[in-house]
Amino acid sequence: MKKIILSTAILFVAFTSFAQNEKYIGAMKANIAAIDTSFRNPSNLITLSNTFELIAKAEKNQWLPYYYAAFVQVNYAFVNADKSKTDLIADKAASLISKADSLSPGNSEISIIKSMIATSRLLVDPMTRYQEFGALGETEIDNAIAQDTSNPRPYYLRGQNLKYTPEKYGGGCKNALPYLENSESRYAVFKPASELHPNWGKERNQMVLKECKK
Repeated sequence: MKKIILSTAILFVAFTSFAQNEKYIGAMKANIAAIDTSFRNPSNLITLSNTFELIAKAEKNQWLPYYYAAFVQVNYAFVNADKSKTDLIADKAASLISKADSLSPGNSEISIIKSMIATSRLLVDPMTRYQEFGALGETEIDNAIAQDTSNPRPYYLRGQNLKYTPEKYGGGCKNALPYLENSESRYAVFKPASELHPNWGKERNQMVLKECKK
């Protein structure tokens, strides 16, 4: 009888864990799918970031919800027209990605978000902020490459950054092309670790690469 009770308890725990896991996966998939359409109304990005943060608080050992909360938040920093609010938005993104980092240290994808946050701060006032945040953004791209050389996103980010940097400062398409091409070759074979893991940037890289090849 004790063995039957024990087996039943184990099955119940396993079923409950499975149900919770399925609920988590379903919530993540739905919100990841909503990211692209949220750009049509940028305020929706904040709502989406908050939703990912709620998932993160419920799933305390998962880094991906904090990652996506930060990813959406920093993208809002880029599209928000009021640059007086950028630092506050970036602060929130930094707080979120720090929590992801604590759960998954040395993660290439997390370093990419750190670079994006630095770039968002830089764009508030490029002339006065380049030395601090330009350098920080490049350091985090270097970290992302070192942490996973197969990841196409750091090459894409560096190529995009160079394309929009004036030639007199070492930018322009000529300097961007090698990174964009490296990114394209990596995207061609890249497979995310799961359906929830980061898998963005390919179309944008193709677009920037096409512009540079004109």
